[in-house]
Amino acid sequence: MRALTWHGKRDVRVDEVPDPTIQEPTDAIIRVTSSGLCGSDLHLYEVLGPFITPGDILGHEPMGVVEAVGSAVEHVSVGDRVVIPFNISCGHCWMCDHGLQSQCETTQVREKETGAALFGYTSLYGAVAGGQAEYLRVPQAQYGPIKVPEGTPDEQFLFLSDVLPTAWQAVEYASVPDGGTVAVIGLGPIGQMSARIAAHRGASAVFGVDLVPERLEMARRHDIEAIDLRECGDVGEALRERTGGRGPDAIIDAVGMEAHGSTVGKAAHTLVGMLPDAVAAKMMEKAGMDRMAALLTASDAVRRGGTLSISGVYGGMTDPMPMLQMFDKQLTVRMGQANVKRWIDDLLPLVTDAADPLGVLDLTTHRIPLTDAPKAYDTFQKKKDGAIKIVFEP
Repeated sequence: MRALTWHGKRDVRVDEVPDPTIQEPTDAIIRVTSSGLCGSDLHLYEVLGPFITPGDILGHEPMGVVEAVGSAVEHVSVGDRVVIPFNISCGHCWMCDHGLQSQCETTQVREKETGAALFGYTSLYGAVAGGQAEYLRVPQAQYGPIKVPEGTPDEQFLFLSDVLPTAWQAVEYASVPDGGTVAVIGLGPIGQMSARIAAHRGASAVFGVDLVPERLEMARRHDIEAIDLRECGDVGEALRERTGGRGPDAIIDAVGMEAHGSTVGKAAHTLVGMLPDAVAAKMMEKAGMDRMAALLTASDAVRRGGTLSISGVYGGMTDPMPMLQMFDKQLTVRMGQANVKRWIDDLLPLVTDAADPLGVLDLTTHRIPLTDAPKAYDTFQKKKDGAIKIVFEP
């Protein structure tokens, strides 16, 4: 089969690789019909090379049709149309029972001291082959796959794999009071959907902060008050002016370590990239540093007693946090990988609604063949051609 594989920094290729097979009774094989390109994939493209092996298959936002199932899989059958959550969870351990599927004790990668295994996401998370491919082996298929109806565009359901549950959790963790205000820093796919979900759930005002014109325009189409970083000067001041001088009740950081503006973080990433993999991996595990611009902005701008909800991915171990400011302002901070299956019952009625209340059909900007994936990574990283959400069609 064809699959997108990693070969080095900014070097991904479509290769012919062996077809996946059933290895455990709890496995399934799906024929992939769509697979999203996520901002987290850019971390592999640019930063996390020390944890990847050349030839590893990328991608963690797939959906498709079940081709085969193991003997222990009764949850889905051959021919079912399914979406695959990006985290691999068993559904029966203590963590899964408590709605923490991203910490699943069955698939936790204990040798790396990380949470549940993820598709297509380095040895840190189990080195499981990803879904930017024609076929995908799905471990823990007795629980993970989400059955969806036939006869609708893939994009109506594809984002249940990651974008929608990540955004829903971000809003849940933001704890916006009834009629309260929230700002979203970063208007990529997660930020776009976080803003729409916050509005849908009753926020009186939702602000979206970015500097990419196409992202700002998309947010405005969904009645989000967009703030252009290129024009506003100080984000904290701009948000306080719009919220009676206090700042928003909650801020969602939907950027993470891809944030613009930190030359120190950029230099650290560049330095690590120049080291041998074994040395770089140890340095990142013990002394990694992120670009912190978005989080520092959020900490400054949120009102006193407010909440920071972090959905953007950070990978540093020694990131400098503004602890004095966060303590003095009495902030609540919540963060973490999305517990996908926890939020599906909330989301399915919204994505099956013909009225499309979250605008899921207005998120994909590019749908392209898998063979064009290497070019798409470059386009997405450089924010060219109006790319907000790219979907591959194997």
